[in-house]
Parts: sequence; C-alpha cells; structure tokens
Amino acid sequence: MTRRISDLSQIAGAYDAVVLDQWGVLHDGDAPYPGAVAGVRTLAEAGTRLAVLSNSGKRAAVNAQRIAGIGFQPGLFETVMTSGEALWRDLAAGRVEMRRLLPIERAAGDAEAFCAGLAVTLSAELAEAEAVLLMGLPDDAAPDRFAALFDAALARGVPVICTNPDRASPWAGGITVASPGALAHDFARRGGTVRFYGKPHEPVFDALATALGVPPARLLMVGDSLEHDIAGGHAAGWATAFVRGGLHRAAFDGGAVEAVLDRLLDAEGAPPPDFTLDTIGGHHA
Repeated sequence: MTRRISDLSQIAGAYDAVVLDQWGVLHDGDAPYPGAVAGVRTLAEAGTRLAVLSNSGKRAAVNAQRIAGIGFQPGLFETVMTSGEALWRDLAAGRVEMRRLLPIERAAGDAEAFCAGLAVTLSAELAEAEAVLLMGLPDDAAPDRFAALFDAALARGVPVICTNPDRASPWAGGITVASPGALAHDFARRGGTVRFYGKPHEPVFDALATALGVPPARLLMVGDSLEHDIAGGHAAGWATAFVRGGLHRAAFDGGAVEAVLDRLLDAEGAPPPDFTLDTIGGHHA
C-alpha cells in the first residue's frame, strides 16, 4: 500500500541514501521547483546522503553543473549519475564496440562535447554510421522531423543507442514535451534494434548503488515517472517515492490522489510506489 507523506524528511532516516530524479523533481529545466532547494538542504543538514540519477544524454559533470547553476548548492549531492555517463563509460571501456555514430542532439555541439576523450567518429550521413546516437531532441523539433532518418535506419538495419529513455519531460510553465525515448520506443516497436541507457533499465541503478556502496534495500528512489523511476527502482530492489507534481501533475489537479494514482499505475503497468508526495519542497500531502 502506498503511504502519503508531505516531506521526504519523514522517511529519509530509514535509508542509507536518497536518490533523486532531476527533471520533474528538482527543477523544470529553468528553475527549481518551489521549496526544492530548501528541502534538499534540510535533508543534507540532517546527514542524509543524497545522489541524483537522471535520464540525461549528457555526462554527469555537465548535469552537476546544471543543477548547481539552477540554484542547488554544489556538494549537496554525493554522486550524480546519468544515462549518458553510463554510455560514455561503456564506450571508453570497449563494452560498446560501435565507433561511427550519427548523433541526434538537443543543441549543436552536445554530441561533440559528449564524445571528448573517446575514440569515436561523429558522422552526418547514415551510410557512414554504425549506429544512431539519440541524445536529445531540439526544442523546436517537429514531431516528424526525424521520421525519414529512422525509416532509413530501419531499412538499413542500423541500430539506435538511446541515452534518454524518457518518452516525455515536464518543462517550465506546466508544459510537457516529447523526449528521445518516444522516438526510440517507436523505432523498437517497428522492429528496429535499440540499446537503451538509463531508467528503468537495471544496469544504471546497479551502477549507482555500487558507486554509493549501499545495498539496494537501503536505497530510496524519488521520481516523477512511474515508468522509469518507480518501476525501475522497484525492479532494482529499491524503495520508491512518487512525486505527483512533475510529469503527471495535471492528472492530479482536482482529483482524489488514490484514485488518480491507481488509474495511472494501470495505464503505465507500474508497481505501486512505497510513498507518494506532492513535491520534495514539502507541499500538501
């Protein structure tokens, strides 16, 4: 049964570390959610070990800088792990053998920065690529902007490496935008080969648990995606806390929490979270 709480400090002491999602939990891409900075600081001052686990195609250091730039004091988070970081490490270690990649990125230069230190080649032509590197989507991308590319990749048997399995992300102003995972899942549905990095896939949870040196049963995953944070954390053996004020915020407006949550769980095929709260800023339970 899911327990409603108003503040993470009510339960943080029961775990050796609290792991927070980034978008939808800490911030909306532009600014922290109301009370989030104070809420994180309160946890840290109480001695809670904190980490971030994010489905971001960029490396961990870039995201740590973003989090600090948005208003969270540097050093609050012991570890920042991203799906992009997990891929970079696998490429560096030779666990991913593909070396010629055609990037899809949110902003020009993202892929080049990501590949620094790697023996890989970025190509603008599918014919020269061993895989499509799906890192992010441009802010102004039309829904069908990459349709021809994915059609060609499917026809040629070129796989996709997706470093952000999220299908949608919450942004400032209550806007929800399509994320790379939507394209990757569609490509897989049509018969294409996709290698996913990030939540809900267990390796990224295991990597963070190892980095923290904490057994799964002593970890709490806090996130706003039932599909990625809650289902992924549950499968990895972690406790989970669902934040209602992120990705699914609109669904809870004016609705009974328990009824809406049950409906969303059925729709997502996700297990019930152990806890649920409005935001980590300590709004109403």
